[in-house]
Amino acid sequence: MNRRILIKGGTVVDGTGKAAFTGDVLVEGEKITEIGSGIAGSGDCEEIDARGKIVSPGFIDSHTHSDAYLVIEPDAPSKIAQGVTTEINGQCGGSVAPRYGEARLSSDWASILGDRLTWRSLGEYREVLEAARPAVNTVQFIGHNTLRSSVVGYAGRTATPGEQREMERLLEQALDEGGWGLTTGLIYQPGKYSTPEEVVALAKVAAAKGGYYATHMRSEGDRILEAIDEVLALVRETGIKAEISHLKTSGRRNWGKIDAVLEKLEGAIAEGLVLGSDRYPFCAAGTDLDVVFPDWAGEGAAKAECARLADPATRARIVREIDSSGRDWNEVMVGGTWHADTKKYSGRRIAEIMREENLGAGEIVCRILEKDLCRTGGFFFGMSEENLDKILLRPWIVPGSDASLRAPWGPLGADHPHPRAYSTMPEFYRRLRRLGESTEAIVARMTDVPARRFGIEKRGRIAHGYFADIVVWDEREFKADSTYTDPHRFASGVEMTMVNGCVSYLGGKFTHRRNGRFLERQS
Repeated sequence: MNRRILIKGGTVVDGTGKAAFTGDVLVEGEKITEIGSGIAGSGDCEEIDARGKIVSPGFIDSHTHSDAYLVIEPDAPSKIAQGVTTEINGQCGGSVAPRYGEARLSSDWASILGDRLTWRSLGEYREVLEAARPAVNTVQFIGHNTLRSSVVGYAGRTATPGEQREMERLLEQALDEGGWGLTTGLIYQPGKYSTPEEVVALAKVAAAKGGYYATHMRSEGDRILEAIDEVLALVRETGIKAEISHLKTSGRRNWGKIDAVLEKLEGAIAEGLVLGSDRYPFCAAGTDLDVVFPDWAGEGAAKAECARLADPATRARIVREIDSSGRDWNEVMVGGTWHADTKKYSGRRIAEIMREENLGAGEIVCRILEKDLCRTGGFFFGMSEENLDKILLRPWIVPGSDASLRAPWGPLGADHPHPRAYSTMPEFYRRLRRLGESTEAIVARMTDVPARRFGIEKRGRIAHGYFADIVVWDEREFKADSTYTDPHRFASGVEMTMVNGCVSYLGGKFTHRRNGRFLERQS
């Protein structure tokens, strides 16, 4: 017999943007079966008192990197505790599969997975994931960088016609095994070496299968307008449904481009070319510290970088070029580190370390990366608060953490993540409330809008017959507690998180009951 749960007396914000109302929600098995006032339970019905709290659909994190970590920590604590019930994974060109040839997962994934890294194809990964029984639902995209490294490797060159066909074959196979579409990370290795034509050909494969496209563009700073033009040209040629990842204007000298960027994108949305964009509600990006290397020094990824650092002459050249880059080192903070000698640098800005150790930025960066085998994380404070507000106020912006799930314990607790891993949903909500947006409008952008945008069926609303992905939360207490210097802190204010009718978080505690799904795209 299906388990029955009655959520009583809450303020129901149904995800559609309609006015909230006080009522009850009845869940039977995995579905919502009744919504109304004064619904009577029965002897076998568990009741949850939601009086004084909001009852909303589970939040959808539209841009995440939890592919591998869902296997390691399937309770998904940092996400469940902030009300996330569905993640859209495989972003920025990096996915957990397919993994062939020279393809390597990101260094943090590979290091922590160890002998649990048993899959090659997406179908094999899916079997491992389903055996782990994750607490959240996952939508899995296929990364261009993963495809390219599987076939071409990490060399800085154009793909041959034969390699292009093999990438297309692997993508088609992954889409048939449950992939939702294609993502690119065109500032990263090895995707940065691809031509627009290479990406267009892959996007055509995804479009033919009814898939989607999400892109970390070739530039989010000096050439952002040209990068947007590249995306629009791809969409016009392929007809694919596209999403701009984590919209921003990076670097102080590019802040003034925000109005032109928004005008260009809103014109594309009106034309039906682009679906929208996601954004995390913070002004620091988070990625690998080695992005400060000159392009030539980064070619070939971590193994090749370490070899260059081991050569004194090459290392000296890297140091010189970093020192002459003109970067503001007050805006760069060391994130996650891996060696005992580098742990002391996590959460500290490079400029501060320079003053303390009386060394240049190039020497400090190289010393840290040498010790960490080029796996160090970094936070980059290159964005404008005013521009962030302008971006968030657009109704086509949805929340995307750009972060893997985390936990304060176990192997994931040894890292030093960006606070967005724990706090994107409350910070997105509270920031927009301060800007005057209504609760109903914000919740819609956290639930129904991304569900419809990505074609996620029967989720994103409190509605009869929908899957019971539900969050009960206290608006007054819903806030971010994670910081750049103390990141492993759960969000406050969530009373209950339910995924497919299963309560995984209740009263500040994880129940260790999990019922997430590997979601399949409906053709």
